[in-house]
Amino acid sequence: MAVTLIPLVFALLHIAGVLHLQVLERLENIIYDTRLRATMPRTLDERIVIVDIDEKSLERVGHWPWGRDKLATLSRELFERQQVAVVGFDVLFAEADGSSGLSSLEQLARGPLRAQAGFKEQLVRLAPALDYDALFARSLQGRPAVLGYYLTSDRDGRTKGVLPAPALSPERLRGLPLKATSWGGYGSNIEELASAVPAAGFFNSITDDDGVVRSLPLLAEHQGKYYESLALAMFRTVLGMPEVHPGFASPLPEGGYDTLQSVVLRQDGRALALPVDAQLATLIPFRGPGDVGGGSFRYISASDVLEGKLPPHNLQNQLVLVGSTTPGLLDLRVTPVGRTYPGVETHANMLSAFLDGKSIVRPDYAVGFDAVQLLIAGLLLAGALPALSATSAVLLSLGTVSVLAVLNLWLYLAHGLAMPLATVVVMAVFAFALNMVYGYFVESRSKRELAALFGTYVPPELVDEMVKQPEKYSMQATNQELTVMFCDMRGFTAMSEQMEPLQLQALLNEVFSRLTHIIRSHRGTIDKYMGDCVMAFWGAPVATPDHAQLAVRAALDMEQAVEQINLSHRERKLPEIGIGIGLNTGTMCVGDMGSEMRRSYTVIGDAVNLGSRLEGLSKHYGVRTVASESTQAQAPGLVWQELDRVRVKGKAQAVAIYSPVAALHATMPQKAEELSIWKHFLDAYRAQDWAQCDKLLVSLQQTATPSAIYDIYASRMQTLQGQTFDPQWDSATNFDTK
Repeated sequence: MAVTLIPLVFALLHIAGVLHLQVLERLENIIYDTRLRATMPRTLDERIVIVDIDEKSLERVGHWPWGRDKLATLSRELFERQQVAVVGFDVLFAEADGSSGLSSLEQLARGPLRAQAGFKEQLVRLAPALDYDALFARSLQGRPAVLGYYLTSDRDGRTKGVLPAPALSPERLRGLPLKATSWGGYGSNIEELASAVPAAGFFNSITDDDGVVRSLPLLAEHQGKYYESLALAMFRTVLGMPEVHPGFASPLPEGGYDTLQSVVLRQDGRALALPVDAQLATLIPFRGPGDVGGGSFRYISASDVLEGKLPPHNLQNQLVLVGSTTPGLLDLRVTPVGRTYPGVETHANMLSAFLDGKSIVRPDYAVGFDAVQLLIAGLLLAGALPALSATSAVLLSLGTVSVLAVLNLWLYLAHGLAMPLATVVVMAVFAFALNMVYGYFVESRSKRELAALFGTYVPPELVDEMVKQPEKYSMQATNQELTVMFCDMRGFTAMSEQMEPLQLQALLNEVFSRLTHIIRSHRGTIDKYMGDCVMAFWGAPVATPDHAQLAVRAALDMEQAVEQINLSHRERKLPEIGIGIGLNTGTMCVGDMGSEMRRSYTVIGDAVNLGSRLEGLSKHYGVRTVASESTQAQAPGLVWQELDRVRVKGKAQAVAIYSPVAALHATMPQKAEELSIWKHFLDAYRAQDWAQCDKLLVSLQQTATPSAIYDIYASRMQTLQGQTFDPQWDSATNFDTK
């Protein structure tokens, strides 16, 4: 979990500004640009027209700048013949127009030709027609026209031309400063033109660190005053010049400044809020790829307008932007949707968004939103990934990123909020990657060590379970209730005298392989091989509640396996084998034991010794498997035959011993009847009713399959016959040898 949290810590430091990771900012821009391009409407906005000073216009009219008389003609054509709603100029008129030669003529009239009265009279008569600035100003006078200008951060704070009146008066700001873009200088229009229009707006954009223009400020600060953009000035002109008010986040000031969430336009009791970010800017909602063939706006060559080629009222009630797409006029910008995007079209996109009531903005709480989604996603992954498999971890990580991406897209499309996504995506990817790397190089090492440690004792499927939580398993010795098995091969000594060593080795390996496979298939743990004996136990290292029943069923399967092996041996003329199995359930000490030179995972204790003694009794009672009463009690679903009560060497307490017959559902009626008679016999035997014992034993010997145990009790009856009742007799048989 700690490893998975590392990317979260770095991500939080990044968004807090403590650790600047430029690659994340670049990725954020890539995600935004991709989302923007994927969701652009790519439709034509017929309300806005761009009159383009294109190559064709420069070829037909002449190089730029044109004489203001031509611009006056252009303006009259647009306002009078085309009846447009508003015209915005994305060009600057910072110098007086002397292309008419009027200033030269006036200089002649004051100089060499001052004595020529006729010259002066003609000059006075021609002057109005030769004053191109005045002609242009008169064409704009009283018209819904908006001039453009630029703000600059020149170190000397140079200024040129005349600025319009500020859009936002200081008294509306509660005396609080705003976090707007601030400029030290400007380049604006000459006074004669500036005074002729109702509004003017700056055409500056905001260029990000990667050189891409993604946003335009609606308001900008110069010497403590706030001025409006070209698009906002045109929009206000269309609406009838509503007042500009600040839309603060809270109704009352908080501290030394307040957050401005929107620019509010108020008029006749109505208000329209235009959302802005901390820089009083908004992201440009590009409609399409841009330029003449982009399909977002109608482009008309300025020369066609000048030459009157458009039908009357062809542009009626439309919003017109006059600008240039000619590379030589340097109004092309790098944007998310094009490397050479016309600057005039950025204003057209913004104006279109104002008209639609749509905007895209990074709100001031974007950092807080990013922190919340980082914490939720980071803590979820840190808590869940370590507990999941590789496949589940991949699905969880992909699901987390997908949910965040869908949420981000929904906020963008439904609410116009450009929320951050890159940092949380990278955090999730690195959290997953670090988790997988840690799991492979660190946890997998411990799992491999665990598998290597237990693999020779424990079935592979149990090792698979153990490696999922390796911290739960160790070699440390503990006391647990387990079931132990001792299985000895009968007749091995005789076979070793008759068979060649290699042949004997092959036989032993064959038998042990079959028996080991059975033990493992029943979730048993191999303890050791001791010559012709195998020792195993159930219940450790993986806890197994039904360890006794699994051990008994393994013993029954081992008996059947030996019968199959003997059948094969008879066909191959090989010696037949027999086995004796002892089972006991009880508390044992299990763990890694031995010396510094050699250790093994084993069990020890009194219960283990009893299991070994019971294996030795199997030969005496003529059965293959002998189990203690504790094992029999915990192995339901089986038919048992009680053999005796015994007191083995080293143990003072008598123990009842049993032999498993078969599964409950597989018992034949004849066998069930035999076991019923046998039970009655044991009851009579322990009650010292010798007459009844003789009667029942004769019945068993006549009807049941011959059995060594019946012969044993028949021999005992010969000794016990005639003895008087002994109240101290516990019917247990004592065994003094191992």
